Amino acid sequence: MDVNNLIKAIIEKLFKPTNKPSNSNSPQISYDRIEELVEVKIKEHAATLEPKSTQIETANSGTEEDYKLSPKQRDYALSLLAKVNNEFELAIDPEQLTVKDLNRLIAYNRYKNKGTLINLVKKGVLRQKKTY
Repeated sequence: MDVNNLIKAIIEKLFKPTNKPSNSNSPQISYDRIEELVEVKIKEHAATLEPKSTQIETANSGTEEDYKLSPKQRDYALSLLAKVNNEFELAIDPEQLTVKDLNRLIAYNRYKNKGTLINLVKKGVLRQKKTY
């Protein structure tokens, strides 16, 4: 085979279509039927998503920050509360303190940001002492 024949063969393969047109014998699907199929698939997909979304919501409702404190953590939280005892007092039973409450108390102790204590007041954990 010489180079000319090789080049001709390559050009023929590049420019001649190898895909044959599809047969017109294939069944045609109406637009209404396509819409019905799409609606069914959408409903199936939505049905599979609903249980997952409810599982995620239940998982988020019990985050680790809402857990009750251990006895050592509770003692530490009460010691932090003693530092702000002149302005605030505990409004709930110490058994009901959560990890999130402890984290807020630690944040106040570290940064001296009154906003963290105000958030605890809004949540109902602390109350301001009345000054006379």
